[in-house]
Amino acid sequence: MNDKLIVQYVGCQSKALVREYTFTARLASGDLREFTLTIPNEAFASRRARFQDAPDICSHRLHRALADPVDPPPGHIRISDADLENYRVAHSPKPSNRGYFNRKPVSHL
Repeated sequence: MNDKLIVQYVGCQSKALVREYTFTARLASGDLREFTLTIPNEAFASRRARFQDAPDICSHRLHRALADPVDPPPGHIRISDADLENYRVAHSPKPSNRGYFNRKPVSHL
């Protein structure tokens, strides 16, 4: 990803079938582009996405799309089930090895 890329969250609109998240991006070339990313309302109803995570989900997806210098992304990107799953896996708490059952037994002398 280029250091000169600046992505800014602009806002969200709730539509009948989707929530629409708008971002602007200042590319390395200096061009300013607007992007709209949508998440189906069903993803929120089924708890595959949380409202408070949605801008971050979209931002991560947009950064991945902008990282490809050969194929610039379209102005509209639909967040897919795979995008939601990738975000969930990347942001899930890691299992701890310090669980109750993993403790060493105490020896009594």
